[in-house]
Amino acid sequence: MSRSLMPFTPSKPSPARILARAAPEARWRPGLDAQPFHSEIFASASEASGAGLALALARDALTSDAADGAVEDTRQVLWVQDRAAIRLGGRPCLAGLPPDLRRRLIHVAAATPEDALFALEEGLKCRDLACVIGEIAGNPRALSFTASRRLSLTAERHGVRLWLVRLDAERDLSSARMRWQARAAPSPPPRWNPAAPGTASWHAELFRARAHAPGEWMLCDDTGTLRLRSDPDTDVAAAPDPVHLARPTVGRSLAARARA
Repeated sequence: MSRSLMPFTPSKPSPARILARAAPEARWRPGLDAQPFHSEIFASASEASGAGLALALARDALTSDAADGAVEDTRQVLWVQDRAAIRLGGRPCLAGLPPDLRRRLIHVAAATPEDALFALEEGLKCRDLACVIGEIAGNPRALSFTASRRLSLTAERHGVRLWLVRLDAERDLSSARMRWQARAAPSPPPRWNPAAPGTASWHAELFRARAHAPGEWMLCDDTGTLRLRSDPDTDVAAAPDPVHLARPTVGRSLAARARA
């Protein structure tokens, strides 16, 4: 018995699937919950933008955790540098750190990238640390994809976040969940004293992330809070509200009182 062959017509996806597939990824912004446990920041060694942004992102994550109802985190912060990173950018200056971190910093000066990676991995295993910040110069052979994978798994297994600053490095393979390219940006003009230094600002490019679409932002650390800001050519500090500078009068106005 012969059977008639019907032409094959592929089934069309449902509109719900089309909308779900075309939906844009979530846009990154400061203060997001569920931040990744392993991030990398590529920056030039001639400026402190890499370490500054790493510290700002770390404080932003710790602040978000505290806002979720957790107890204020007063654990130590581990900062690891290899010898080349120290030679290029220097050691962390305690006087320049935020006041709440000056007494909580543990600094490790590693002789080689291998020693730095060992210290980073051991620090990620310690849950008495709030977070780990590392600085490694260049593209050492020890920092392979396998090594970065070990860091990612260790950070996620023990719940300790890592921000690894890559000084003068090329964008090689890595398992970091979020990867940034950072450079210094002009600070917004101070509100009261034009001669005073402005707040730290960065041009940050997120070129790889699992949960967010790539993008570029102007970021600044204003009074210890990481926030977005517009282009420095058009960003003008908002003038203070004069209502809050003078005590409101009761009853008649000052002009009526002067005439009286």
